[in-house]
Amino acid sequence: MQNKTITQLAQSLRAKEFSSVELTQHFLHRIAQHTELNAYVTVTSELALAQAQLADKRLASGDAHLLTGIPIAHKDIFCTQDVKTTCASKMLDNFIAPYNATVVEKLDAAGVVNLGKLNMDEFAMGSSNETSFYGSVKNPWNTQTVAGGSSGGSAAAVAAQLAVCVTGTDTGGSIRQPAAFCGVSGIKPTYGRVSRYGMIAYASSLDQGGSLARSAQDCAILLHAMAGFDEKDSTSVDVPVPNYCADLEKPLAGLKIGLPKEFFTADLNADMAKTLEAAIDEYKKLGAVVKEVSMPTLKYAIPAYYVIASAECSSNLSRYDGVRFGYRCDNPADLTDLYTRSRGEAFGKEVKRRILMGTYALSAGYYDAYYLKAQQVRRLISDDFKRALHDVDVIFSPVTPTPAFHIGEKLANPVEMYLADIYTIAINLAGLPAMSIPAGFIGGMPVGLQLIGNYFDEARLLNVAHAYQQVTNWHTQSPNLD
Repeated sequence: MQNKTITQLAQSLRAKEFSSVELTQHFLHRIAQHTELNAYVTVTSELALAQAQLADKRLASGDAHLLTGIPIAHKDIFCTQDVKTTCASKMLDNFIAPYNATVVEKLDAAGVVNLGKLNMDEFAMGSSNETSFYGSVKNPWNTQTVAGGSSGGSAAAVAAQLAVCVTGTDTGGSIRQPAAFCGVSGIKPTYGRVSRYGMIAYASSLDQGGSLARSAQDCAILLHAMAGFDEKDSTSVDVPVPNYCADLEKPLAGLKIGLPKEFFTADLNADMAKTLEAAIDEYKKLGAVVKEVSMPTLKYAIPAYYVIASAECSSNLSRYDGVRFGYRCDNPADLTDLYTRSRGEAFGKEVKRRILMGTYALSAGYYDAYYLKAQQVRRLISDDFKRALHDVDVIFSPVTPTPAFHIGEKLANPVEMYLADIYTIAINLAGLPAMSIPAGFIGGMPVGLQLIGNYFDEARLLNVAHAYQQVTNWHTQSPNLD
């Protein structure tokens, strides 16, 4: 069952080859078999089986969505009513969400079965899923290596077939990087395309929800159900959502693909370069035209991103003070002691580091020098992308500098860890859509390619990704776990 796509499972459910309850039990059994991956923070078995029973009734009545009865899971950053929602932090280890995020609400309305909440880097701060209060997620291809972050649990769950498809969030590459490390497909839509209501904030101008699945087609199905304007989210954009599956089969003849010369330099890993060249050759065979583009401000993306993201996180995380919800220290002497010890005891090292960086950047005397300057650089980066996408339809690039690295390898060097997102961060600064799809293996570990599109042009990205997946089989390969 776990090898089938969403469409195939939907057909089987309608043909009564098995019920949603049986399908759900199958996935719950797989989750129990592979707890060593640490992909889940919470498994909602009772909720899942209850939703599966309702899905079977809906299927029997003939009033069913394509996703009805399909087992999915949510990154533990989306509030889920009456279910623990932790952001993988000690700060929220006791938090039971009183309402559903809009994404959860939309998918519930489609009739999905929620298997549980997926592990992640604490408050989405990390590139390896090692900052989680609940421990590292293991990469299913090699459990000595990281799954990537911050949506590491999401990517690992799809790769290990512990869910059919999953939600994730992307602030600087947090869907695309783990998707590449785990050999799955993942899309970050345009900023504002998916509601952020009920999605616990890290950096409000950068965070965006998206979907991960084995194929671009499955990503399209899930994203279509998630996307759309939400009046409860002030950053949501009221732009019609197309049927992302309608143009998946559209031929690529004449498609213009841009290769940013700043990414394809001598510094690019030689094996990665060969893998990407092979992918480019496939696109040429499909009729695409490839040309070089230049975006000279990309080299400033990492410093600009970490100033902006840290500044926003220092503001967003100020609400966790031990007063209203979340962790509270024992026997505080006074209000200052309550704030200081609650935050000091409950936040992890990386979260504290980013809060301090952000507070410094926003402080008097440094705001103009750091935060304002970073925002000016952000505009220049956005302008570079706009110029490039005026000349080409999509931009093609690496996702990561290397395959997944070993657990613990970069923990002692935060700057080296930050550089793991060198190819993804600029897209979030510009607010553009982008996705990662499997492109091959290096040393037995999967690697991906990145496709970047114009604003609200997710349909084209999915079409370009799907076309590649019709002539390659990287996305169909799975780690040998059983």
